[in-house]
Amino acid sequence: MENPENIDRMTTLSQVMETLRKRGIHREFRMNESCEMKYEDSEKNYQPNELTILKTYRFEGDSNPDDNAVLYLLEDNTGNKGIIIDSYGADSNYEGEEFDKFLRDIPINESDEYNF
Repeated sequence: MENPENIDRMTTLSQVMETLRKRGIHREFRMNESCEMKYEDSEKNYQPNELTILKTYRFEGDSNPDDNAVLYLLEDNTGNKGIIIDSYGADSNYEGEEFDKFLRDIPINESDEYNF
């Protein structure tokens, strides 16, 4: 994650994940093989309009484009917060276009509270 204005800020995926974990955010939203978006340890099947993206963090590998990743911080319509981690570039963690379409349809309400 580039931080030209402040080199002391967190720049790795693990640093951001640890900071979120300390704030109680450690569960994941995941799309299953049936293209259903689920919250970890839940049977609820989410639609994009039931989620909001609060923050997007992008990370680039120093020497290998395969190290590119994005972490999305999301909140559902009942206040549960969680993350989605995906590689980006030529490859994604999810096959097909369903995941990308699902993400594009989630409303975005970026929050400064999660600027680390």
